Amino acid sequence: MRLVLQLVARLLVVVALCLGAATVWATIDAYRSVDRATAASAERVSQALEALYWRELLLRGNRTREHLVPVSDWRTIETMKLISPGICVRFEPVGAFEKPLCGQSKGIGESPPQWFAAAVQTLFGTHAAVARSISMRSDTAGSVSAVADPDAAISLAWLHIVENIHVALLMALAIAFFASLAIAHTLAPAQQIVAALQRMAHGQYRTPLPRFRSMELAMIGQAVGDLGERLAQATEERAVLTRRLLEIRNDERRVLARELHDEFGQNLSAILAFASIIEATGAQEQARGEVAQDARMISQATHRIMACLRDTLNRLRHPPAEELGLEACLVSLVDSWRSQNAAQPMIQLDMQGDFADVRGAVAATAYRVAQECLTNSLRHSAAREIVLRIERRTGTENALLIRVEDDGGGDAAKVAQSTGFGLTGIRERVAALGGSLSIARAKRGVSVAATIPLAA
Repeated sequence: MRLVLQLVARLLVVVALCLGAATVWATIDAYRSVDRATAASAERVSQALEALYWRELLLRGNRTREHLVPVSDWRTIETMKLISPGICVRFEPVGAFEKPLCGQSKGIGESPPQWFAAAVQTLFGTHAAVARSISMRSDTAGSVSAVADPDAAISLAWLHIVENIHVALLMALAIAFFASLAIAHTLAPAQQIVAALQRMAHGQYRTPLPRFRSMELAMIGQAVGDLGERLAQATEERAVLTRRLLEIRNDERRVLARELHDEFGQNLSAILAFASIIEATGAQEQARGEVAQDARMISQATHRIMACLRDTLNRLRHPPAEELGLEACLVSLVDSWRSQNAAQPMIQLDMQGDFADVRGAVAATAYRVAQECLTNSLRHSAAREIVLRIERRTGTENALLIRVEDDGGGDAAKVAQSTGFGLTGIRERVAALGGSLSIARAKRGVSVAATIPLAA
C-alpha cells in the first residue's frame, strides 16, 4: 500500500475519532443547555411574578395570600414568552385544577431516534427541577418551579447535536481533504527518489537528485546520491581490475601458446617424422610388417594430437579480430566450423550494420563470445541449425549486439547457472567493457545474447 494512502487512511481515522469525541461533547453540552434553559426560565418567571406580587400587595391589601398572584394575571402570553421551549413552570403553592405553564414545544426539529433517546435517558437520566422564590423578603409570596419536559428535552438535545455535527462534519471533511493534498505534495519527492533507485538498479549509478525542502527527504536524497557515487566508483574500479586481469590472462595465453608451439609442436613433428621413416622402411621388409603397422598407428595418433594442438593454439592466441577486423574474422570462423561439420548442423551468419571501425578490445570480445557460443552449441547440443547474428546499433544505444541461437533444446536456466570456464570467461570480458550477457530460452533451444557498448 502506498505511503500517501496509509497516511491519508490514518488521518481519516483520527478525524473520525475527533468527530466521535465532538459528538459526545455536543451531547453533554446539549444536556447541560437544557438545565441552563430550565434555570433561566425559572429566574425570568420569578422576577416577573415578584413585580406582580408587590403590585397586588400594595394596591389590594385586603386580599389573602392565596389570591395575591391571580391566575389570570400570571398565566399570560407575556409570561409564556419568558419560558424557554420545552420547559414547564408551575406556581407553588399549587391552586386547584392548576396546570403547569409550558413553553412552545411543537416544531422542535425532527423526532430523535429511539436509540438516542434510550442512550440519553440511560447515561444522563431525567433533568432536575429548579425552584426560585418569588420574593426574597417575603416567605409567603410563594415560589416558581421549572422542569424540562423529557420528550422536548431529548428533542432539543438531538437538534443541538445535529446542528453542531453538521458543522463538525464539514470541517472534518475539509481538514481531511486539504491535509491529504498537503501530504501528497510533501511526499511527491519520494517518487523521484524511487525513480533514481530504479535507474541505479539498471546501472545508472550517477543519478542527480534535486534539493528537497524537507530535511528528512533531503537527507535521504543525499544518501542516495552518495550511494550512487560509491557504486559508480566501485564499478569503475572493478572494470579496471577486470581489464587488467584479462590483459594478464592474455599475456599468459600467448606465452603458453608459444611454449606449446615451440616445445610440444616440434616434438610431435619429430615423432611424426620418425614414425614416417619407420613406416617407409618397414614396408620394404615383409618380416617387419607389424612394425610398419605400429608406425602407422603412431602417425595417426600424432596427426590427431597435432590437430588438437592447432585448435588449442587458435583458441589461446589473441583473436585476429583486433588486427584484421571483426567481419572478416567472423566469416572465417563460421567457414572453419562449416568445413569441420559438413553434414550437421547448418550455421547461418547474419551481420547487420557497418563493422569497419569495430576493432580493439570490442572486436576481440565479440569474436570470443561468438567463438565460445558456437563451440558450446556444436559440442553440447543436438542442434540442426545455429544462427549467429551480429548487429550494430547506432543512436543513443551505440552498442554491438551478438546473439547465438540454436534449436538443440537444452535448459536455459541450467546454462545460465553454469560455472564453466567458457561462459565465465565471456561474462568477465563483456562486463569489463561495461556490457551485459543474457541467456534465455529460444523457440526450440537456447539463445545467448551479449551487448557491448562501442564507447568501451
